[in-house]
Amino acid sequence: MWVIFLLLAWAAAFLTCGRLCLAAAAAGRPPEHAPDAGQGRALTLYETAFLAGGPHRVTDLALVTMGRQRRLLLAHTGWATVVDPVGRDELERSVITAIGPEGQSPVPTVRTAHAAADAVRALADRLVAAGLAVPDPVRTNVSAAIRQVRGACALVVVAGAAAVLMVPPETPGRGQAAAWFALPWLLTAACLLIARIEVPPYTLWASPAGQELLERVAATSPRRTDREDSGAPDDTGFLTALAVRGRKAVADPELRAALCAHLRDHRY
Repeated sequence: MWVIFLLLAWAAAFLTCGRLCLAAAAAGRPPEHAPDAGQGRALTLYETAFLAGGPHRVTDLALVTMGRQRRLLLAHTGWATVVDPVGRDELERSVITAIGPEGQSPVPTVRTAHAAADAVRALADRLVAAGLAVPDPVRTNVSAAIRQVRGACALVVVAGAAAVLMVPPETPGRGQAAAWFALPWLLTAACLLIARIEVPPYTLWASPAGQELLERVAATSPRRTDREDSGAPDDTGFLTALAVRGRKAVADPELRAALCAHLRDHRY
């Protein structure tokens, strides 16, 4: 009887791992219309932020840029307050709109609203058209495939436990059943491990050409520059580090607290 559970486990493992392999291959395939996307091109800060961390990273970069220029206040409690209601570009204006008419809103709420803004979508479309960003359907397929492999791994464990319990304890068949279920579990676990190594967060956004450009920017960006002993922070270096590395580049405890407020509800 437990053989039925074994067949179910193998089917789930093969189907989900196969889908993940196909989705990963599609994400890594260079676009036909832009084979030389990374040649002779320099990324802007917002483009770097999107390729490295997606729309939420773009929002953080815009918030911090405005905060450094005293046009917006970022409180350590995780609230953003507008000081100057006139944005200097479309992304800043969309951030002000996302904060709302009252001029104050929690940073996690701003991220969610700003991610759906026309300016962010336009930025994403430009990067996709240039062959630097992964198209949304491809990225969605990779994320969904990883979730399905995780589900299959859990299903194998549950099915294996049920199968072992079905075997009479006085017979030697329990060890044999567990060994058979260990094979599909190893397949799904190995697939998840490879995905964790080969599909870091930025690869969900940047195409291979975009990843090459990100590596060039990352090689020249500082680790942390928002709190220097000289008292004269390097905005360009810090904003570049923030775009590439996200909150890891922030040393200021109050600014870090403001940006990390979303961790209770969102994954960075």
